[in-house]
Amino acid sequence: MISIDQMNPAELAALLHFHADAGVEWLLEDDPVDRFAEFAASRAARSAPREQAPALKESRVDAQPRAARDTAQPAARGQERPAPVAVNAAVAIPHEQAVSEARFAAESARSLAELKTAMEAFSGCSLRNSAKNTVFADGNPASGVMVIGPMPNADDDRDGLPFSGKQGQMLERMLSAIGLSRETALLTNVIAWRPPGNRVPSAREGEICRPFIERQIALAEPKHLLILGNFAARFIFGGTDTIHHMRGERRELKIAGVTCSAVATLHPQDLITAPASKRLAWQDLLAFKSGLRG
Repeated sequence: MISIDQMNPAELAALLHFHADAGVEWLLEDDPVDRFAEFAASRAARSAPREQAPALKESRVDAQPRAARDTAQPAARGQERPAPVAVNAAVAIPHEQAVSEARFAAESARSLAELKTAMEAFSGCSLRNSAKNTVFADGNPASGVMVIGPMPNADDDRDGLPFSGKQGQMLERMLSAIGLSRETALLTNVIAWRPPGNRVPSAREGEICRPFIERQIALAEPKHLLILGNFAARFIFGGTDTIHHMRGERRELKIAGVTCSAVATLHPQDLITAPASKRLAWQDLLAFKSGLRG
């Protein structure tokens, strides 16, 4: 095993990046924890029921008369047996019903504030149950410019704001290069809840969340969309092309009754991971900026 003090800065950075991608948010607990004692106690708790089980079992001869008495007694008293009560039964909302409920909640919102409240109260998406926060939009809804990413990461989920942490700092530098900022654009994601471990949302989860982002576009009425990353570009444009095939091309879209032009580019995390990609993103940003003047 290699200790941390034997790693060079590049190896240590790669290790930390691996843990971040795997969903690890904290390397240390606030208080020391004896994991060996926890394991021993857990093993003792699992073995205890096995040792007590023989004393609690009934013989097969005694079990049948008792079952017969249990079924006969209510009938003798003229009473109905009560229905069994389910304890902690998990209720899963069928997919079609969840999509219908999401569409109803989204269309009922008459403002972005109402939409945020509706999304915070929505429980039809499994991602909602594991996320700390509903990460709604941030910035200026009246700017006419909307920047759409894929889904929240750990920083976004903790702070409750889109594009927090290092990814947010990179995005702010990208916007600043073309004369925009967090205050002069509306920043959001197609998915409002962080998936566990930063995994890619499933197709079903995307369908459930689609009414919310489309309603957000309808309420904000942007004229220009800057789409960030592979997942968001496929979500908005459709198809299965990669971001490298979709980037830099201006497209005219009509979403939820709103007509706007859209340009896709690499996600800020792509630029952090591969700095050489900044050249491609810069070309895309220039293409997007030229549309703002038109």
